[in-house]
Amino acid sequence: MSLVITRSCCADTTCIAVCPVQCIRPRPGDDDWGTTEQLYIDPTTCIECGACAQACPVDAIVLDTELDRESEPFATINAEYFAARPLGDVSPLPIQRRRPAERGPLRVAIVGTGPSAMYAAEELSELRGVEVSIFERLPVPFGLIRSGVAPDHDRTKRIGDVFARIFDRRNVSCWFNTEIGRDLSMDEIRSHHDAVIVATGAPDDRALGVPGEALPGSHGAREFVAWYNGHPDYADRDFDLQTRRAVIIGNGNVALDIARALTRPSELYERTSMADHAIRALERSAVEEVHVVARRGPAFAAHSTAELTELAHLSDVELLAESHEIATTAHDEADALLRRSEADLQRRLAIVADAASKTPSSAKKVVLRYRLTPTRITGTDRVDGIVLTRPDGTVETIETSLVLRAIGFHGRATPGLPFDAATGTIPSDSGRVVDPETGERIPGVYCTGWIKRGPSGVIGTNRIDSAETVAALLADHAAGMLPAPTRSPAEFARLVEREHAEAVTGRGWRRIDERETDAGAAQGRPRVPFVSVEQLLAASRAAATRSR
Repeated sequence: MSLVITRSCCADTTCIAVCPVQCIRPRPGDDDWGTTEQLYIDPTTCIECGACAQACPVDAIVLDTELDRESEPFATINAEYFAARPLGDVSPLPIQRRRPAERGPLRVAIVGTGPSAMYAAEELSELRGVEVSIFERLPVPFGLIRSGVAPDHDRTKRIGDVFARIFDRRNVSCWFNTEIGRDLSMDEIRSHHDAVIVATGAPDDRALGVPGEALPGSHGAREFVAWYNGHPDYADRDFDLQTRRAVIIGNGNVALDIARALTRPSELYERTSMADHAIRALERSAVEEVHVVARRGPAFAAHSTAELTELAHLSDVELLAESHEIATTAHDEADALLRRSEADLQRRLAIVADAASKTPSSAKKVVLRYRLTPTRITGTDRVDGIVLTRPDGTVETIETSLVLRAIGFHGRATPGLPFDAATGTIPSDSGRVVDPETGERIPGVYCTGWIKRGPSGVIGTNRIDSAETVAALLADHAAGMLPAPTRSPAEFARLVEREHAEAVTGRGWRRIDERETDAGAAQGRPRVPFVSVEQLLAASRAAATRSR
């Protein structure tokens, strides 16, 4: 027997740290780190101790004898990885870094509560003499873990339970419902802390840049996903689900998440954390067919093989493809193999070929479309179609009143800090924020996550990214390069109380969490999310219902 890492792997690397025989790959620093779709366990070296399964924040690791039908292929997927890359170095990862005690206390502010922010908070708060203040614009934490992960992947959201423990640490203070530039300025934050780490992610959708994109019925994928997850900024949005056909531009994991939501029976989502308003809207939906459109061929699809495999095995949705669009040349395969393994590439090409061989039935369907470039969204008062162009110049128009662009996310500027509008990132060097005009570092200001590197990678990718930023911060602290705060923690607490009475503390967020999970438990769901700031704030002020 062996333990197997399955589809919900978030590449968190906690499992690597606890493995006594170091049989999990790739590790940070390996040649293929950051390019594989998940982590893998070597079945010939695994001693079945279970330490990795206990440490996994999303329950992605199980014994090969306990794999369900959906997860059975992952025993082969794990073994194939090591057949191509036999296990070599099994020395443990380096031990944690330490803070130089002679430098005195270190106070760090972290702006944001997504994965990159929480990994930085976790590492810093484990060091003696470090105090961490965490700021979040919304009354609830965790960013895309809460509002971006698909509701039918609620297991992945469990990593939030791991992050939540950080808020209970004595050296961690939380200030939610607090936006930098609205409630507090960056100068105020900096004057009370030795350093600031900005981890605000990439909250905006990238634009297609084609005529008609602004018409009603044309939306960003981030907007749609946030809507069905109950994000307060998007809960009141209206999407035309009375169209028979929807079109998604882009074929990453987010595109496939949306395709499933639009085609699977709505009652399946009644057991998830999907917002109630979205479940009711999907009940009334007339969508029967979703076209997932990509500019390049299937070898270059942005989705993971695991996501495609899941879609192909759904009993209630038919996966189709157009046979004349799926041809893959030897040059395509050679290029694609620079980004993924041959076994992985062949597995996804086989799924697409099978989809192209099917005869359409009466079931709801997802159609994979390739080598089509959007050139215009048509309509007068609202969307009525989209024009797509092939490499040979021929044109196809798909009739639809719902177009969703899933071509990536884009960062947003933080008041008081430099910002590169073209890349949607804060200019930085190993996490140290730099002035783009002079190239010089801004003392005590750092960034991590998507606002640092752009929107790429999975949840666990942010652990390594944050570690780089934390290492830079601690090195600067050791070298005496951080500007000393001019105000005390007590003065900062009084400032927040005076300037921002609606700030939500960690205790207030716990009350929100209790009420959402209690409501979910009553319905057999992980949680029922509050979908407005007013509801969230009311819950934060309510009396506690559980002893902790």
